[in-house]
Amino acid sequence: MELIVRQVGHWQQPRWAASAAGGNVSRADLVHQLVQELANLAADAEAQPRRAVPRLGHDLALPDQLRVVAADLLAATASDAALARAASQVAATRAAL
Repeated sequence: MELIVRQVGHWQQPRWAASAAGGNVSRADLVHQLVQELANLAADAEAQPRRAVPRLGHDLALPDQLRVVAADLLAATASDAALARAASQVAATRAAL
């Protein structure tokens, strides 16, 4: 997880607004989608309802949101399968950025 945070943590708004690989969504949209997916895995691990992660007013907050949901997932003592799925989603997102 720390790799993707380091990859995007210093980005300014123009880099967030640029299209991700494939060109159909912005990099910010792609990272927010990852944040939501990790939040869903954490909610599932805690047997809690899934909730929408708000899209904050500035994309520069996305690395912090990513850190928070990753910590939530680890604190939820997710299954090995859930952690493997999270790692796969992070790797796919990194590749698309």
